Amino acid sequence: MATNRGNLFDQTLVTDLMTKVRGKSSLAALCAQTPIPFNGLKEFVFSMDNDIDIVAEGGKKTEGGITLEPVSIVPIKFEYGARVSNEFMYATEEAQIDILTAFNDGFAKKVAKGLDLAAMHGLNPRTKAASAVVGTNHFDAKVTQKVTYAGETPDENLEAAIALVDGSEWDVNGLALSKTFGAAMAKVKANGIKQYPEFSFGASPSTFNGMACDVNNTVSGAATAKDHAIVGDFQSGFKWGYSKEIPLEIIEYGDPDNSGKDLKGYNQVYIRAELYLGWAILVPEAFARIAEEA
Repeated sequence: MATNRGNLFDQTLVTDLMTKVRGKSSLAALCAQTPIPFNGLKEFVFSMDNDIDIVAEGGKKTEGGITLEPVSIVPIKFEYGARVSNEFMYATEEAQIDILTAFNDGFAKKVAKGLDLAAMHGLNPRTKAASAVVGTNHFDAKVTQKVTYAGETPDENLEAAIALVDGSEWDVNGLALSKTFGAAMAKVKANGIKQYPEFSFGASPSTFNGMACDVNNTVSGAATAKDHAIVGDFQSGFKWGYSKEIPLEIIEYGDPDNSGKDLKGYNQVYIRAELYLGWAILVPEAFARIAEEA
């Protein structure tokens, strides 16, 4: 197969891509990304095992102890490709930029959704099946603190989930809510008055009661887990990032998507982009899930 490989996405498109990803991924909205080296990185979760000790003058001192646990973050490949007319190869530079900009917009949406589905639920976004590459590196597998969802009292569900995180001595600074949960919040009334009108008409408030908030279908994206909310310390307990280099490939020959259709035979070329993303749930007990009974 012969290919014509461009070096990288234009840096302007990369910046625009990541801006769009942050706008469409709950995890990216609640936690700023940290660039992850291609070979991965190792984070150390440090904790002191006991409280401070008061010792009398001349008294005996005892060890408090520390725990230092390594957590590896290994980037994995996210790929998307699409066929376009081979007129792309003969178009003006301005027309090619228009096509790549449109591809960039679509790619951003797919990456954003893919990050959430993989990191929240361990799914391959395309097949919606469990990904062997992701394994157990996702919230549904690692976060065991759980509140059973009740659609009539979603605010009480939030209180209970936050209490679980507080009980683990972590602070909740982010709420990832499903569309169903947001709609349920909008319906809560007291004396006939809506208590949370910021959720009305499908709205997604960026903050709620002083905490960062995002309402997104990806939260309930796994049929098996039936999640409706993930709450916790997204600033300290979760880390994600991407490699800034995004290879862009224009393929002119062959059948790169294994569809059985030769590109030349259909007067097409294939645009493929690959992005490397890595993440880790550093402290599972810093989070709680609100989910339906399995």
